Amino acid sequence: MRYFLGIDIGNSKSHALIADENGRCLGFGQAGPGSWEAIGWEGAQQVLHRIVGQALDQAGVDKAAVAGAGFGYAGYDWPEDRPGHIALIESLGLVNARYALGNDTLVGLVAGAKDGWGIVVVAGTSNNCLGRDRQGREGRVTGHGSWFGEYGGAVEIVARAIQAVAAAWTQRGPTTALSDAFVDLVGATNVIDLLAGLVRERYQLSPAAAPLVFDEAAQGDAVAQEIITWAGQELGSLAVGVIRQLDLAGESFDVVLSGSLYKGGERLIEPMRQTIQMAAPGANLVRLKAPPVVGGVLLGMEQVGLDTAVCRQLLLQSATTFIMPR
Repeated sequence: MRYFLGIDIGNSKSHALIADENGRCLGFGQAGPGSWEAIGWEGAQQVLHRIVGQALDQAGVDKAAVAGAGFGYAGYDWPEDRPGHIALIESLGLVNARYALGNDTLVGLVAGAKDGWGIVVVAGTSNNCLGRDRQGREGRVTGHGSWFGEYGGAVEIVARAIQAVAAAWTQRGPTTALSDAFVDLVGATNVIDLLAGLVRERYQLSPAAAPLVFDEAAQGDAVAQEIITWAGQELGSLAVGVIRQLDLAGESFDVVLSGSLYKGGERLIEPMRQTIQMAAPGANLVRLKAPPVVGGVLLGMEQVGLDTAVCRQLLLQSATTFIMPR
């Protein structure tokens, strides 16, 4: 029996999963942040060894029995990051395992797209987008948000909302219920105090304020509605860029929606869908339901030529019951 290891490392959580070649999940490990950007290279190695050890121990599997592995790492963003991540992986001593390494968005894509390829658009605190075609070629955005003109996450929505409140106060833009909502949220006395407090850093409006923008949009505030529409269009534009990179315009493929912001529903997703389907009519938007670490297992299976279509559904079902309650 061959065994496969999936790894999903983020800035807030880290997961390891062991499954057999039939798609049965056998062992799981978890910890907090594991990205080198969050805790440094030494800390990242400690976390990796801890979660892999947990998963192997629970599964009762020796390292030598692992035939393939897939690693998804937050912080693996540029070619210069590769040597450090290779060193992390090789420190595990998986002597018989072939492995794949990518950004953590890759494991989410493979877990969520029914054919294992397509595009994933992440919308959480900020945003990211990565794609993979049938041949395994990858396309991507920078993943560095507004610094490089990539918008649509909670950070960008809140920033846009603050700009709208300022525009309303200076009468450069329409009035908006967001003004009073933000005043109440931070405990300011009025809009002037809110704006001054943001400048003087008495008040902060973090990405956690994004749901308030969705709430005001649902209550009919036109400015809030425009902001959510804008965010959806911007998220769609990330996918369009990757569609062009990979020449997917004429293909039918899944666009996997990953991240907490999609809890906002169709008000965000519909303008995103329209933007994407203008470039690629065959694009099908799907919410990510499986734990992303499953994508790491599937990548590991790919490395040894296993037909993942055969065991994919069993693996997804097994992972849902094996991981989700934890």
